[in-house]
Amino acid sequence: MPQLHFQTTDEDHRIAKLTAFAIGLHLIESAFPSPLPGVKPGVANIVVLYVLQRYGIQAAVWVSLLRVFASSLLLGQFLTPTFLLSLSGAVLSLVALTIAVRLPKRYFSVITLSILAAFAHIAGQLILVRLLLIPHGSVMVLVPVFALAALFFGVVNGLITAKLLDK
Repeated sequence: MPQLHFQTTDEDHRIAKLTAFAIGLHLIESAFPSPLPGVKPGVANIVVLYVLQRYGIQAAVWVSLLRVFASSLLLGQFLTPTFLLSLSGAVLSLVALTIAVRLPKRYFSVITLSILAAFAHIAGQLILVRLLLIPHGSVMVLVPVFALAALFFGVVNGLITAKLLDK
């Protein structure tokens, strides 16, 4: 049986290392109880923001999506509602970041990008909840609570990322 050999690049290795770091942060975060059901700080997103700023949107997409898939497999959540919520949040967040990085940089610091990504992430999750899990308008009552959490954690994660980028 012939063996397959894949050529990997330095970029592949960098993405793998950064994804492993993001997965590790996600696993650590998942070990702690949520302050409010459905609300987590999203510390793995610090890695995604860092990658976005250092290596561009394509690398950030890889790190984010690989983190979602690998973490769900490691936590036994693959193809569960939790996985779908994580994936929908990550995808909408990446769409928002893809648009934002094409706009004038003077309007989008890493903190602004973090807040935007956090709002998009929670919006993706709430849309999925509304469409598939709880098809009732009462879900929208949660928007202010989740928006406040997204703002808070978006600012915190953005500040941490800004500090990391300064080093």
